[in-house]
Amino acid sequence: MDTQTVNDKAAQWSDWQKHLGEYLLDSLQRSIIFTDILRKRGNYYIKHIRSGQPPVLTFNYEMILNAKNFERPANYALVRISDRRREDIQAAFNDRRDKIRERTTRPKRPIVIIDPRAGHGPGIGGSKRDSEIGMALEHGHPVYFILFYTDPIPGQTMPDVIEAIEKFIEKVVELHPEADAPAIIGNCQAGWASALACAERPDVAGPLVLNGAPLSYWSGVEGVNPMRYKGGLLGGVWLNSLLSDLGNGVFDGANLVLNMELLNPANTLWTKQYNVYSQVDTEEDRYLNFEKWWGGFFMMNTDEIHYIVRNLFVGNKLEKGQLELREGQKISLKNIESPIIVFASQGDNITPAQQALNWIPRVYSSVEDIKRHGQVIIYIVHKNIGHLGIFVAGSIAKKEHNEIIGNFDMIDFLSPGLYEMVIEGDVKSGKFSSQFAPRTFADIAAYDDGTTDEADFSVVSKVSEANDNIYQLIARPWVKFWTTELSAEIIRYLHPLRLQRYLFADINPLMRPLKNIASITRQNRKPAAAENPFTAMEKSFAEYMENVLNIYRDYRDLNQEQFFKQIYGNDWLRRLFPPAPEETSRELPEYEHADYDKRLLAMEEGGPAAGLIRVYVAIAKIGQQVKRRHFEIGNEIARTHKILSKLSPLQFKKIMHEQTAILQADEGKALNALSVLIKDKDDRSEALSIARRLCLVDGPYDDAEKAMLEKIKKGLKL
Repeated sequence: MDTQTVNDKAAQWSDWQKHLGEYLLDSLQRSIIFTDILRKRGNYYIKHIRSGQPPVLTFNYEMILNAKNFERPANYALVRISDRRREDIQAAFNDRRDKIRERTTRPKRPIVIIDPRAGHGPGIGGSKRDSEIGMALEHGHPVYFILFYTDPIPGQTMPDVIEAIEKFIEKVVELHPEADAPAIIGNCQAGWASALACAERPDVAGPLVLNGAPLSYWSGVEGVNPMRYKGGLLGGVWLNSLLSDLGNGVFDGANLVLNMELLNPANTLWTKQYNVYSQVDTEEDRYLNFEKWWGGFFMMNTDEIHYIVRNLFVGNKLEKGQLELREGQKISLKNIESPIIVFASQGDNITPAQQALNWIPRVYSSVEDIKRHGQVIIYIVHKNIGHLGIFVAGSIAKKEHNEIIGNFDMIDFLSPGLYEMVIEGDVKSGKFSSQFAPRTFADIAAYDDGTTDEADFSVVSKVSEANDNIYQLIARPWVKFWTTELSAEIIRYLHPLRLQRYLFADINPLMRPLKNIASITRQNRKPAAAENPFTAMEKSFAEYMENVLNIYRDYRDLNQEQFFKQIYGNDWLRRLFPPAPEETSRELPEYEHADYDKRLLAMEEGGPAAGLIRVYVAIAKIGQQVKRRHFEIGNEIARTHKILSKLSPLQFKKIMHEQTAILQADEGKALNALSVLIKDKDDRSEALSIARRLCLVDGPYDDAEKAMLEKIKKGLKL
């Protein structure tokens, strides 16, 4: 071996020693700082508990109504968001807001945002400036937020909660008498709660936005959505009854959070922590802000959690129209009169897209049925964002929520039917264009793999009822006898999600020296170089650990799914608890005779305004997509036309829905009656000109537009 080779190897060994020394120092410092971050997390948790766990909103707010003072009290409150934007962008925001307001003389409709009460506290929907609240403020809307407190009122029930939400919406309407009905944005569990409130009080609610909200609880794709099997594998609702009894009549929301964490063990046990450990210099604030919300555990009464699990998650009664808020009063989602916007994601493993969408073809028999009810239903399906990202991610707020809120005025005037909202553009540019493409039930069915697997869940529902009855009859008296408030508190304090926070907080005397050690470490921080080979080895090991845990998750989920099918697909069990018979087609006749006759009689009623709007609706029906440009031109015509400008937005919308129904009943007769509605020849010529202008939005006429223009021209007798 020559001298040069020896020198090269010595140099390489020296480099490896240098890299190893850098990496060991870096990893030691990161370990100290990471542990200190866990200490801060524990301290923040305790401080948050002692302060009453207020909402984690980044916006200021003022109290409007507190449901604790209602005749049927609930632990909910209505607040008004008073904070706008940071001072450094206040001027730019005001300019944009003023420009938005200049485009309309009508006050902006208020927006009411409701966060989920599913173990966590309120505020995550407004924990960032780029959020649902931030986008609503940027568009100039008055914004209200419905928050809730840690502990429920003794005796509080789900009907009390829904009634409180309804009273809050009534109050918002009262505060904004000149504006359109408030839009309601419900995140996750707050989505079905909002739907119940809007179905029971359709007279006060405006557009309803359901973000990652489950309404079809049995739906999902085999091998992909394992969470829907949990209730069946645990025997149904009896376990929630047991946990509530052990909590002395209170169900601990930490159990729901733990259930979500176990769904993705790789993220819970490794990825989330490693992400902070590997980037301790930059990830601390983001991690602690999120953990402040994630570690806020909120309670429910026994009656509340029992109602939710029994009737919704296990019973699936909402989509079937069998849910009763009050005895003998069933709630139907068909009662909702305002537009419904459903935002789901294929990357959501908590509320799969199927659970967010499948209620539509089950509540309505067809798209024609949606139209018959004068309903507008719009859906958006993201390709990969996770559950929390639907209402937390800044990129989603800047794009999807920004476009939903920015198009409320257009959505309110869409012709009844089923649409997909297609948004083009990217977050970096901030420039988007939205269009509403008509869809069919086949488009929704394409997200699923069929519904035959849902028969097993019908068996689960019956087994759950039996198990719960047995538990309440035999075990509940003994559990309650041996449970006290002290024992309930001990169980709550020993919950693993709380324990992991206490152990690293300053209440543990072993952690107190860490504060000074971490401070010195931060002052002398020496991160390893990015090209350090040991850092690369660490990242490879981290990927390996994540992959191993993902493999475990997939194997566990597959086995749980197979176990579920073996139990509830068993012929012996099905003889004892036969599944509900598969529903026959609920397809109604094309038109009910009384309704059809009523529309025929209205063919020649309404005068010139009805005729002009009938022309507008007829043109809108032939387009494959309804774009913002179509609405803006139609809105300009409505504002400037000598007849249409006299109508209020409410009158215009009412006439538009009436004319849509008439065209749906008999398009030929409806168009032939145009000359009866618009008697003046000049007005008829102007109506044809309007039709031609609307058809030119996308360029030269296509064949469908030419055919429709001929029908309109013939009906106008021109």
